[in-house]
Amino acid sequence: MSKLLGYISLGCAKNLVDTEVMLGALQDNGYEITEKLETAEIIIINTCTFIEKAKEESINTILEAGQYKQYGDCKGLIVAGCLSQQYQEELFTEIPEIDALIGTGSWNRIMEAVEAIQQGQRICIMDSMTNMYDEGMPRMMTTPDYSAYVKISEGCNNGCTFCIIPKVRGAYRSRSIESIEREVQQLAEAGVKEVVLIAQDTTYYGADLNNGTPLISELLKRLAKIEGIEWIRMLYLYPKHFSDELLETIMTEPKVCKYIDMPLQHINNTVLQRMNRKDTRENIEALLHKIRDRSEHITLRTSLIVGFPGETEEQFQELADFVKDIRFDHMGVFTYSQEDGTPAGMMEEQIPEEVKEERYHTLMVIQAQVSEEHNRDLEGTVHQGMIESIDEVEPGKFLARGRLQMQAPDVDGNMYVEDVTGLSEGDIVTVKVSQGFAYDVVVETV
Repeated sequence: MSKLLGYISLGCAKNLVDTEVMLGALQDNGYEITEKLETAEIIIINTCTFIEKAKEESINTILEAGQYKQYGDCKGLIVAGCLSQQYQEELFTEIPEIDALIGTGSWNRIMEAVEAIQQGQRICIMDSMTNMYDEGMPRMMTTPDYSAYVKISEGCNNGCTFCIIPKVRGAYRSRSIESIEREVQQLAEAGVKEVVLIAQDTTYYGADLNNGTPLISELLKRLAKIEGIEWIRMLYLYPKHFSDELLETIMTEPKVCKYIDMPLQHINNTVLQRMNRKDTRENIEALLHKIRDRSEHITLRTSLIVGFPGETEEQFQELADFVKDIRFDHMGVFTYSQEDGTPAGMMEEQIPEEVKEERYHTLMVIQAQVSEEHNRDLEGTVHQGMIESIDEVEPGKFLARGRLQMQAPDVDGNMYVEDVTGLSEGDIVTVKVSQGFAYDVVVETV
């Protein structure tokens, strides 16, 4: 068997880290990554099962990759991640093209799966969901050289009624501060300038190591001392454990991005209770106003769910009015997905799909207007921005694309620079916003 390997990583950034660790192990064993799946003899699909659309994408991707066993060089198709963990028996039975299934706690056994395939076996590897990667494991970065995700914990204890993650990822478990510190030091030495800290619930980080008291502020202060790291960004900051200490750390540590990604899901107290969220409208609004009352602007991003079982028109309107009032800088909206094995999936009063879609579009229209107004207000202001690519858009004319510090990778808008003189990918530069649009901005270097 040759050493050409193809891969597709689906779902969230947390899943991407697992993919990178598997690729690192294969790379250490002589495998070479190819972007041409038709030439790969081993193909890995790391799957997502968070919502129905993610499941459909995962299954379609598996079926498409399976065709390379007939029309390409593929000798082994490995399916890993959340879909494998949740539907291992069904996948093996219904998709015979799959040669190996790897659960969410078994990515470290990727070579065992490859070796089994080489011996003509089909194998299903499902360990207990207690594994954590650490800085000593090989990892092949798939993000640009200057930016990397760092998973600081795994699993979740929140038990939201709409979410399958605790069943496919296990209980919340944090890495040690020292382990994360060493990994970020290694990344800095490799040229990484931005680290994005991720977990299922980042604000809860370290509580399982510290008698219920989170350690996220201490972690940030330790990472901020690492030379070479210029931006420290956090995603998935749930409100329940968002402390005054954390807000103060964000405000006072220069390297910590003034960016708060807080998935709220809803604002109506009845819906929040049915979702088993640990917050109330009153607590959420008090926290958001505390953030907004700071003298320096902090970028606020959230994600919301519309069409949760039993959501009335009045409850949805309350959510829409809340979005108009708070004026988030960035916002993502999901239509509720009825998931197998979740309490919400068994609830009565499921909302028709057409109503979910209508509510989705209503919120997105509101947010598009808010975002455009925010970005127009940025015109004339000065910020730090990161250059991500420089492309020749027509003969002799180049355009740089990147992100302001207030824009997270992959989920927010972009900044564009027309004069690329002296710029290189990965540069962090001072820019002035010249034009603001619904999601993107045009800037010039200062």
